[in-house]
Amino acid sequence: MIKDNKPLIAHICLFCACAFWGLMAPLGKDAMTHGLTGIDMVTFRVTGGAVLFWITSLFTKKEHVPAKDLLLFIGAAVLGLVTNQCCYTIGLSITSPINASIVTTSMPIFAMILAALILKEPITGKKAGGVAMGCCGAIILIVTSAASANAKVGDIRGDLLCMGAQLSFALYLSLFSGLIKRYSVFTVNKWMFTYATLLILPFSWGNVAAIDFAAVPVKTWLETGFVVFFGTYISYILMMVGQHTLRPTVVSIYNYVQPLVSVTVSILTGIGVFKPSQGLAVLLVFGGVWLVTKSKSRRDMERLKAEK
Repeated sequence: MIKDNKPLIAHICLFCACAFWGLMAPLGKDAMTHGLTGIDMVTFRVTGGAVLFWITSLFTKKEHVPAKDLLLFIGAAVLGLVTNQCCYTIGLSITSPINASIVTTSMPIFAMILAALILKEPITGKKAGGVAMGCCGAIILIVTSAASANAKVGDIRGDLLCMGAQLSFALYLSLFSGLIKRYSVFTVNKWMFTYATLLILPFSWGNVAAIDFAAVPVKTWLETGFVVFFGTYISYILMMVGQHTLRPTVVSIYNYVQPLVSVTVSILTGIGVFKPSQGLAVLLVFGGVWLVTKSKSRRDMERLKAEK
């Protein structure tokens, strides 16, 4: 019975993870406009993640990590956490949560481009068309932000930073996928968050130490707690559970949940404004991601060739 429920559990985990990430954009944005900066939020997120994953690792199976892999985890932490989270969180503090969440769906497109360059994956017509559509959507989003004087619509600097975060994470997946698959989610994140904390803290400690903690509203601390616990710790675990059971193409479809949740919450709370041009950008980015994920990989093409 438990075995039969695994796909259902995986779907629920993926939906919850992406819903939490979708909520993280408006809640994190609100926290960063009421007492905290982007640097503060990044620091709380990586240090909080490190503490939570280390505590969890005390109750899970111990895994030996050789010195070579410990060094590789430093590179993984730089791309997968430091660059990714710094760009995204600081970008979110500048632009609207709606734009930030729309941009996050472009990650499969960056992953496809890097897979072609690094892993020599073939570029099919569908992939090329998907990239073109996604790029058009990103351009519309950036032009809309550049022409707007309203931060609720977006800011070109924040949009570009959030886009840089997706590129960084896609590069992390392309370069360190083998390393990630060798260890459990707790081992991987324990070391990655630890290294990220060691790399970020020397530069951000001055900002954190200068916070007037008593003056920061309770609501801001609750929102920060959500970002650290649900938007980071729980979401990372849920996503890994889903990835172990479902195909990558199915997993990628859940990218669409993030902007749907973020846009809805942002509009209802008045944090963001949704314009028709952003709607067109959403359709283009979603369409581009769909084409990329539906196209055949090198393994699929080799299997079809062998069958012939």
